[in-house]
Amino acid sequence: MQQLLGEYECKLDAKGRMRMPSGLISQLGEADVEHFVINRGFENCLMLYPEEVWDRITQEVNELNIYNKKNRAFVRYFYRGAQKVSVDSADRILVPKRLQEYAAIDKEVILSAVNDRIEIWSKDQYDLLLDEEPDDFSGLAEEVLGKPFNEPEDS
Repeated sequence: MQQLLGEYECKLDAKGRMRMPSGLISQLGEADVEHFVINRGFENCLMLYPEEVWDRITQEVNELNIYNKKNRAFVRYFYRGAQKVSVDSADRILVPKRLQEYAAIDKEVILSAVNDRIEIWSKDQYDLLLDEEPDDFSGLAEEVLGKPFNEPEDS
């Protein structure tokens, strides 16, 4: 699956349905646009996984030793709330009510493509997240990605 890109503003209708943006649909392609799994994500967002991505991730999760307490807790939390969703003829998916409540989604949402999956955020929560971005993103990149680039030595 190719890497997904972009941020998209969407709205939920009164029934909790959200229209998938054409920009995401075109990136997903015909094979991956019909079936997804939606679940709780990190930091109170929802994750929307194309079915192929979900299947790959769950293979890894299912290999965890559930006799280990931390593994068992992770597996439980990971699967909690997961539901298969399908895109209807109007390119909409239904966001389950309990997941809407978890992510504090009212009406306005932001879809943020992250690699091979899509985060679904309440617009208000997403704006707060952006306000908390580090002032020194380069320092964070250095910390997360490894050694700094070699700098010329002083003579």
